[in-house]
Amino acid sequence: MNFHSTAIIDPRAQIHPSCKIGPYCVIGPEVEIGEGCHLISHVTIEGPTKIGTDNEFFPFCSIGMAPQDISYAGEPTRLEIGNHNEIREFVTINRGTIKGGGITRMGSHILVMAYTHIAHDCVIQDHVILANAATLGGHVIVEEWAQVGALCPVHHFVRIGAHAFIGGGTTITKDVLPFSKTVAARDTHAYGMNAIGLERRGFSKERISKIHHAYKLLLASKLNTTQALEKLKAEQNVGEDVEMLIRFIEESERGVIK
Repeated sequence: MNFHSTAIIDPRAQIHPSCKIGPYCVIGPEVEIGEGCHLISHVTIEGPTKIGTDNEFFPFCSIGMAPQDISYAGEPTRLEIGNHNEIREFVTINRGTIKGGGITRMGSHILVMAYTHIAHDCVIQDHVILANAATLGGHVIVEEWAQVGALCPVHHFVRIGAHAFIGGGTTITKDVLPFSKTVAARDTHAYGMNAIGLERRGFSKERISKIHHAYKLLLASKLNTTQALEKLKAEQNVGEDVEMLIRFIEESERGVIK
């Protein structure tokens, strides 16, 4: 097994023999690490934490630490991480809390850039990018293919929709619409559809056109949100993307950024 002599590994940890554990890493009990993972150096992982296959952890990241919540009293909460993720320097990812369901979850194919914080009970879906020093409060949901820019503070309980793009330095206090470009100028606004991102992901012109039409009604018409949704629901063949957008808005508990 390729474990550096300076690494401190609790005998109760379960680590696949194909993993590479670099200098000065510390791995606690109740940590399970799957095949092909690489801890470069100075990585700390506490449990209960379950990590999938082919993940790479860069120096000085802290994984599975206790939640930063004053109500936490040492309960055995969890962190689960999927496969093929890249977690960069000084990232912090906390376990869940009992009141939040007891688990923090990360999917697969996620890039978490340096100094990012993922707080307790967050759910990060597949193919997400969290840029440098993105800061997620507790209970945040980031849906698939979303991108959160550098230095973005995200309020707890916020939901970031699929394929959304958030510009750097944007403060997020409400839910972010799927497919949107949301950027802070004087205030935080949604500035329409993330067309370039959708094209890169292989969305057809027809799908993009339908989403664009929905955004024109939501953001550029004189209709309020309720009126725009009613008009969209009355139209035929809006497509599954627009139906998802409608559901996202209707299910929002914090309101959405427009």
